[in-house]
Amino acid sequence: MSGRNSTKTVRIVLADDHELVRVGVRRLLLTDSNIEIVGEAGSGDEAVYLTQQEKPDIVFLDVLMPNLNGIDAAKKIKSESDKTRVVMLTTFEDQYYLDQALQSGADGYLSKEINRRELIDAVNQVMHGERVFSKAVLALMQGKTSVQSQQAGTLPVGLTKREEEILHLVAQGLTSQEIANKLFISPRTVETHRAHLMDKLGVNNTAGLVRFAFLHSSYFSRTPVAS
Repeated sequence: MSGRNSTKTVRIVLADDHELVRVGVRRLLLTDSNIEIVGEAGSGDEAVYLTQQEKPDIVFLDVLMPNLNGIDAAKKIKSESDKTRVVMLTTFEDQYYLDQALQSGADGYLSKEINRRELIDAVNQVMHGERVFSKAVLALMQGKTSVQSQQAGTLPVGLTKREEEILHLVAQGLTSQEIANKLFISPRTVETHRAHLMDKLGVNNTAGLVRFAFLHSSYFSRTPVAS
């Protein structure tokens, strides 16, 4: 790993109901000397328990696991700790599970087809506060969104400055209450802006807002927003 986290050991919990998968992912991750595997789980509820006990930096979750699936485990983990990053690592590359993961607050969605370098890079990126998606998932996320407008760093719809601020914060995984606290407005006002955003962008849920913001990240990186 490189950058500001190069001297910090990244503590990771792996959760997958297939032991062979866990062994393989563990071996790939441990090729980086700054990574430590602090726990492994074969189900969602075990992953939640290990996260509560070990307080890792990152939890890798499969989507479908016994007792508690990865999506619900992600929701529980994110609701209990805003410091633990959650990344889905799965064979499911479809819109339904992707949207569910985004709504759960997951910090990334990776295909099990990725290689060692991509996996290590994902760890590095998520530790820098970025959301991570494998190439196949990115292609899925693009959908009907204009690639041209993304590359140009513009938005295909007109948003107010406040709506842009709220969209950016929603994409970072903040709740309406957290956004309200940051912008010094009421949660009800945040909800009103979210409703207006969904109407303007033609999406039905938070996952749609996150997807839109990610696809236009070049615009937000060039435009000052609340911090």
